[in-house]
Amino acid sequence: MTEITGRTAVVTGGGSGIGMGLARELARQGARVAVADIMADKARAVAAAIREAGGEAIALECDVCDRTSIRAMKAAIDGAFGPVQLVFANAGATSFDPLVEMSDDDVDWILQVNLHGVMNTARAFLPDLIAGGEGHICATASMAGLLPGWIPVHAPYSAAKAGIIGLMMNLGLELAEHGIHTTSYCPGGVATGMKDNNARYRPARFGGPGEGEVHVTEASSVAHNHDFYTPQAIAPMVLDAVRHNRSFVFDHPDQRAHFRRTYSAVVEACYDAADEWHARHGTPEANPHGARLVGV
Repeated sequence: MTEITGRTAVVTGGGSGIGMGLARELARQGARVAVADIMADKARAVAAAIREAGGEAIALECDVCDRTSIRAMKAAIDGAFGPVQLVFANAGATSFDPLVEMSDDDVDWILQVNLHGVMNTARAFLPDLIAGGEGHICATASMAGLLPGWIPVHAPYSAAKAGIIGLMMNLGLELAEHGIHTTSYCPGGVATGMKDNNARYRPARFGGPGEGEVHVTEASSVAHNHDFYTPQAIAPMVLDAVRHNRSFVFDHPDQRAHFRRTYSAVVEACYDAADEWHARHGTPEANPHGARLVGV
């Protein structure tokens, strides 16, 4: 079990949406919360609301694409609360533009904030987690990462979110001996305001902030018709998964059918094809030198 009460937590992207819901629920369950966001005013508003409700919280400006910014954020948390035990790497951005129409800055930003942002955040806090012999890293991935074919016209985003899942699962193996666990949260539809505010979060080196809402293509918008839950509704579900050290947490159980149809069924069919190949042609002869090729 991962304890939440009395622990120190950091939530990136904590100024709105899922991050805001997680920050408030962490405080409600007795954690000290560092609310980090690239929009400092939003982080301050969430931290203030937590304190007004009787919790402990500080607000910090942080760009997760910038390692220097993350190190400064960590130093501020250490000074205020001491070492962090619970890391919620939640900051992200989205896009529904066709890959061929995206600029280099567009692609770099989506990959950097969603995947590298999680990597940067985890790396910053890992030494303290390992030294403390406990802790948990929960990263906000997406059902679009678990099911890359779930929503079309979403390629860089799906790639980045799939990368988060791979990172968390592999890192969990690496950290098990230190008593540290990892979780991938895969939202299946949460009302976050990202569609309206996404462009405002874009750092200058990726083209700078903009105005206007995210354009969602018709192919993407009609791909799925599902309910969108509120951040405050899903936050207790996520923390329950963290408390029980689950590798994944989902919020729409009805999407299991889509998983079976479009992912697990596809993978099983590919294994069936491999079985059939071996049956017809025989199992390939093993290389006597293992992974090495000799004389090539």
